[in-house]
Amino acid sequence: MTTYGTIPTAARPSPTSNLETFSRAKERIRSGLGKRRPWMEMMAIHSFNLPSSFHDAVLRIRTNLSYFRTNYAIVVLLILFLSLLWHPVSLIVFLVMLAAWLFLYFLRDEPLVLFGRSLDDRIVLAVLSVLTLVFLFLTDVTVNILVALATGAVVVVVHAAVRRTDDLPADDFDDESGTKVVYRGVAGVGQGARLPLKETASSSFSS
Repeated sequence: MTTYGTIPTAARPSPTSNLETFSRAKERIRSGLGKRRPWMEMMAIHSFNLPSSFHDAVLRIRTNLSYFRTNYAIVVLLILFLSLLWHPVSLIVFLVMLAAWLFLYFLRDEPLVLFGRSLDDRIVLAVLSVLTLVFLFLTDVTVNILVALATGAVVVVVHAAVRRTDDLPADDFDDESGTKVVYRGVAGVGQGARLPLKETASSSFSS
């Protein structure tokens, strides 16, 4: 029998669909944080010692900044967050920008495309950093930001200088100039020397 005047009701989402949505979100977070290096690898006690020279320190800093850049970004953001705990307006602005960091950098599982061009992770990192600082400066917490950035810079540079690089896994990725490199300790070149892939391949065949 046909009834008239009834209002159709929307079907309620089942617990199973909610669970699938939660599982997909959890998996996306896990894959997005995959760019982050393991904290145990970053903080391995046996991997710390003083550089043998200024050149070795510079080489370590450049290598570790490329290898642990996502970890370093998290550390600096955490220090910046702690410096804003007693400034509610600035903290709200920071949380809004943190959401942008999550969706555009940390949890992004594919390259960011703008005007048909794929953006490098380093460009996204630089743009988000500048925007975060600009918006926070507008909330009149200049001193807090400068102190937090100085503290973060000291922490990052000191860690990068004393963290050995010769025990890093052979992990192929681009360096600052876009050249494919591997991070590997090579006798006669220095600890954690960065070799272009063609040099690495030729050395392996010659040996």
